Amino acid sequence: MTPEAAAAFVAAQTAIGRAPLVPELELHLAPELTPIWQATEANFARACVEPPYWAFAWPGGQALARFLLDDPAQVAGQRVLDLAAGCGIAAIAAARAGATVTAAEIDPLAAAAIRANAALNRVALSVVLGDALLAPAQAEVILAGDVCYEARMSGRVVPWLRAAAGRGAAVLLADPGRAYLPREGLEVVARYDVPVTRELEDRLVRETTVYRVLP
Repeated sequence: MTPEAAAAFVAAQTAIGRAPLVPELELHLAPELTPIWQATEANFARACVEPPYWAFAWPGGQALARFLLDDPAQVAGQRVLDLAAGCGIAAIAAARAGATVTAAEIDPLAAAAIRANAALNRVALSVVLGDALLAPAQAEVILAGDVCYEARMSGRVVPWLRAAAGRGAAVLLADPGRAYLPREGLEVVARYDVPVTRELEDRLVRETTVYRVLP
């Protein structure tokens, strides 16, 4: 899929909205999960396509964005990597806070959504399409929102984040209590009650914590 085709798909399948915890930012968001998931499968002409994570502002991303907008000094003037950036909400907040931001994604539709959302909010950032976990991060601050929802994902991401922290990066991991969140080596820095939809979650509000990952 070309970047132009991906951008057209994102624009056609989403509406401009605002995340409940971060109303300052406008985003291309899907009104419902099932129709956009079906459209994504049809677009790629195959079944079992990954859920359209990029079309929603997940609790972890919202919490990171809120934290950075409330305390821009956390990232101002620094190089920031938003890992598995999804719709780009945390990356956009970091850019607005004065950081030089790279958003990393493996999904071309997510990359298109991030670019569209950055343009919508008039911020500049870079988007890298590919597996960021294959090389050490060069950023001074690393953001990871809602990455511990699945065992395989958490098993790859968490050691990578710890290694980055060991090299001196400030690593912020935001999680709403997913099953594969590690129980040790995390320092709480903020907590938020994030309104969510029952189409995506098993409740209407998720307490979401921003942690600093320790080496």
